Amino acid sequence: MRDPIAALVKQEGWRAEGAAARVHYEGGNDRYAVEFYAETARVLYWAVPTDDDEGGTAAPVPRDGVPDPLRRRVREDLDEAEIDPDVERREL
Repeated sequence: MRDPIAALVKQEGWRAEGAAARVHYEGGNDRYAVEFYAETARVLYWAVPTDDDEGGTAAPVPRDGVPDPLRRRVREDLDEAEIDPDVERREL
C-alpha cells in the first residue's frame, strides 16, 4: 500500500500533520475534526468549538455520537486512499 497519509491528503480537505492526516467538517451547528493515525490505523473524531463558542475546547466524540453521513464520508475517503475503510469502525 502507498504511504497512507500521502494518499489520504489527496482527498478533499485532508492535510498531513506529522504522523496523522486531519480534515474538518461542518454541518448545521456542529463542527468536527477527524484524524487518521497511520501507525495505529485508527480514526479519532473531535467536536470543535463553533464561532459562537470561541472559548470552548475540542473534545473527543465517541463514534455513536458522530452523524452517520460523516462516518460514511470518512470511510469513502479512506477507501479512495486505498486504506481499509473498516479502520474507521475500530474502537480505541
